[in-house]
Amino acid sequence: MQTRGNDMKILLRVELAERHKEEIASAVDGAQLVMPGSEAEMLEVMPEVEVVFGGLSAEMFLRGERLRWVQTWGAGVDGQLFKSFVDSNVVLTSGRGTVGVHLAEHAMALLLGLTRGIAWAVRKPGWDQRMPIRNASWELVGLTMGIVGLGGTGRELARRAGAFGMRVIAVDPEDVDVPACVASCWKMDRFHDLLALSDVVSVCAPLTPDTRGLFDERAFRSMKSGALLINVTRGGIMDEDALVDALARGRIAGAGLDVVPVEPLPPDHPLWKMENVLITPHTAGGSPNRQDRIVSLFCENLKRLEAGQPLLSVIDKKKGY
Repeated sequence: MQTRGNDMKILLRVELAERHKEEIASAVDGAQLVMPGSEAEMLEVMPEVEVVFGGLSAEMFLRGERLRWVQTWGAGVDGQLFKSFVDSNVVLTSGRGTVGVHLAEHAMALLLGLTRGIAWAVRKPGWDQRMPIRNASWELVGLTMGIVGLGGTGRELARRAGAFGMRVIAVDPEDVDVPACVASCWKMDRFHDLLALSDVVSVCAPLTPDTRGLFDERAFRSMKSGALLINVTRGGIMDEDALVDALARGRIAGAGLDVVPVEPLPPDHPLWKMENVLITPHTAGGSPNRQDRIVSLFCENLKRLEAGQPLLSVIDKKKGY
């Protein structure tokens, strides 16, 4: 086990570059970084740990007598919300605000892969596919994108869709900041209205009890038959049987999926074989800038914790976002 400093013990559950470890160690006086070499070593030190960076298990929480704050690596926290932790006063913060750029770019990549025939060309390499691909290609300009969840990822995607000349509408359960590029943002009671109006529906929401299985048979029936579904956040928001059925029956035109209801997706799953589906294996979170952003957020929050100030990107554990 490697340690530094004298006072506040910070347990790192993520692999970090040396420069980022040094940045964290120097963020507050007396920071002691704990990097256990095994699960047993981690549990052994937990009674002395005040801060965890990278996620928490139920067993860690039970042993965290001094635990004050947990910072996750990503924006989604559904895997952290076990009851004892939710009911506690330990603060949970996420990577919210640090992942929107690369998730939004990936969403646009999936969309363009479908609308410009790139997925088709990769599946069926050959010059004889030239005219079929050209005849099936779309332009995005003038189409409507409906975004489900106007958080950091949703806002970044809205800006990109607007730059392509799309009209953007959204739904969100909260009163959120709405960028100028979004024509309307409604509450979730108008979810089916958004589906009916959208040529592209993009899922940018967290997985919570309210969003799990949100895209069920009724939702897919509400969508236009020529619409595309894009999902870069959580696969559990889609009902697996309803998704496969909607794509197989042509109730929607296609889907670009970085996340799926069952991960890893079995090799014999029908989604792999559908020509109107483009799948990437949960890779949207990849970015060379991600570690810089999350460490910067973590260090800012360390300073705020030390100063007794409110932390950034705090999660309401009962809501799940």
